[in-house]
Amino acid sequence: MGLPRYSAPAIALHWLVALMILCSLAVGLYMVDLPVSPSKLKIYSYHKWAGVTVFLLVIVRLGWRLGHPPPPLPASVPDWQKQIADALHRVLYVLILAIPLSGWLMSSAKGFQTVYFGVLPIPDLLGKDESLGDLLKIVHFSLNALLVCLLAAHVGAALKHHFIDRDDVLRRMLPRFLAGPAGE
Repeated sequence: MGLPRYSAPAIALHWLVALMILCSLAVGLYMVDLPVSPSKLKIYSYHKWAGVTVFLLVIVRLGWRLGHPPPPLPASVPDWQKQIADALHRVLYVLILAIPLSGWLMSSAKGFQTVYFGVLPIPDLLGKDESLGDLLKIVHFSLNALLVCLLAAHVGAALKHHFIDRDDVLRRMLPRFLAGPAGE
């Protein structure tokens, strides 16, 4: 018999946030070296809108998780791995909240207000300060670099469980149509 699964809302939020993060990272890397133009400003807006959306979705996800704890890992997983998995998830949540906040602070300090979907102005958190904006740019980039490393560890651990340990740890987070029968 397979492990208990995550709830459908938890699975949907996980994959939606994961997809948005990957797209935001790709757009962020792409847009940085573009020459200043209306297109670049539009892409920056899309990137900021995605960041705000990720931030809001993670708040919803954390709220959901408070009332719906994740299913336990199998008894075959050593305690030290369970502790590392728990710590990794906590750090991922912190980063997924801190990165949009650092981007918001950076935009504020650089004097570029975020207008969510071009309609809802989000208040600046800081006054314009170019040197602080430059520092926050480094912070934003560094947090993203750390996120990429930890996401690689997260994905690597899931694949290790699936292909080496052959347990249902990965399957329990997949949508049912992708998970296949438990215990395969």
